[in-house]
Amino acid sequence: MKDPSLRRSLTLFRAFMNEQSDPESCYRLLAEDAASQLRRYVPLEGSTIVDVGGGSGHFTREFRRQGAHSFLFEPDTRELTAAGRPVEGAVLADGYLLPVADGVADVCFSSNVLEHVADPQTFLSEMVRVTKPGGLLYVSFTNWYSPWGGHETAPWHYLGADRARARYQRRTGRQAKHTLGENLFAVHIGTTLRQVRVREDVEIVTARSRYWPFLTSAITRVPGLREIATWNLLLILRRCH
Repeated sequence: MKDPSLRRSLTLFRAFMNEQSDPESCYRLLAEDAASQLRRYVPLEGSTIVDVGGGSGHFTREFRRQGAHSFLFEPDTRELTAAGRPVEGAVLADGYLLPVADGVADVCFSSNVLEHVADPQTFLSEMVRVTKPGGLLYVSFTNWYSPWGGHETAPWHYLGADRARARYQRRTGRQAKHTLGENLFAVHIGTTLRQVRVREDVEIVTARSRYWPFLTSAITRVPGLREIATWNLLLILRRCH
């Protein structure tokens, strides 16, 4: 699928809508799409990729299928076994303190993890540490004011996180997986871009909407609008020498 394109965006959106009922297809498609995005900047074959918080391993499997040496670090044992087939060599590890030497990764990869950590800047610093000078960081996250910001409780999070959780429980009969302030945090695009721009150890290669079908970079330059319309921010960063 061409990135960006309306067809690609619609395909990914339909997959997201079926994520609860068919997570395998959804995350396999997302992994293929992420690998395609990365190939724009670095050849995957032979590259060393550190996959931080990659859950059940769909991204690592896809990177390995395309010839990369990919290693999965995930802090949640339930996520590691969610697909029923744990990734060979996966490591149970916290993204704040990766058991990885400095500067070993050609790519440090994180998909939809930043909104689940209480201290995004420390998390990013650890990703920078393990990346080679000249290497890339792939960081995408769903910002709080995105239509999907509340995850399974969206879009009712716009009316307040507690109200959205209560509605979800009434509608489904079960507790929502995510709780704001516990395992989901309100991360914003403007704040994140400002924090990244003042760092001296990385430079921004691109900052754009990950899924949007047109004007992907232009949207992220408009304060206010970007917090809603971007949907999911993709940052490609280069580790400075």
